[in-house]
This record gives sequence, C-alpha cells and structure tokens, in this order.
Amino acid sequence: MKIYSALCAALLAFAVTFTGASSARADEGFVTLTIYKAGWIIGGSGGSGVLQFRGRTYGLSTGGLDYGLVFGGSKTVLRGRVSNIIRASDVAGVYGAAGAGLALGRGARAIVLTNQKGAVLELTGHQVGLMANADLSGLAITMR
Repeated sequence: MKIYSALCAALLAFAVTFTGASSARADEGFVTLTIYKAGWIIGGSGGSGVLQFRGRTYGLSTGGLDYGLVFGGSKTVLRGRVSNIIRASDVAGVYGAAGAGLALGRGARAIVLTNQKGAVLELTGHQVGLMANADLSGLAITMR
C-alpha cells in the first residue's frame, strides 16, 4: 500500500511540474501610458502611466531616447495589454523599437514591444502634435 501511495504522489508531482499547473504561470494586465516626446535629430521622451494587474493599480514612469530623423514634439496616449508577466514588476524594463511616423495634429498609433524579461506590450492610442520621425528608439518603464 505504501508503494501505491508513493507512486501516486510521484505521478502527481510529475503532472504538476510538466503540465504547467503551477502558481508561477504567466498572466496579463492592462496598461495606460501618456508619453511626451520632443527632439531635433536626437529626441527624448518622458511620461507616466498605470498598470492594472490582479486587482491592483501600480504607478509607472517612462523615459527614453530616440536617434535618427526626429523633429517636433508630441503627446501620445496609449492603452492596451501587457502579457507574459508573473508579477507586476515584470513590466519594468527597457523596450526597443525602430519606427517611422508623421503626426500633424492628431494621428493613430499602434505598437508591440518586448522587454528583457519577456513582457509583451500591445498598445494602441493616439498622438497629438507635430512630429516627424524615422528612428531607433528605446523606452524604459519603471515602477513608481
């Protein structure tokens, strides 16, 4: 009887370990960011936002640099989901992108970014201002 119990316990442990049924499964949350950007050849951005994750709200700060063809200034409001995170702090990190755009007045914006922890941001929103860019950019998100 002890062998049967030990065998059942071993099979259960195996199933939990290899089927992904653990408490450390990746989850998703929702992000809202407001980013101000300005530049002439080299640009900078900064802003703030919130992460809603597992019933709690966390403050976020953003900052970044752009290099390439950057001219003008804009305000961008983005909303969307962040996936592949286990804890709220996984959203913090450096996100990189190459892009091009033109905003004269108000324009639509959509972007997908990944950080070094594997967090994936899928954001859409709008951009207001006068901004022309064809650049490489980096965005750092920190928890407040």
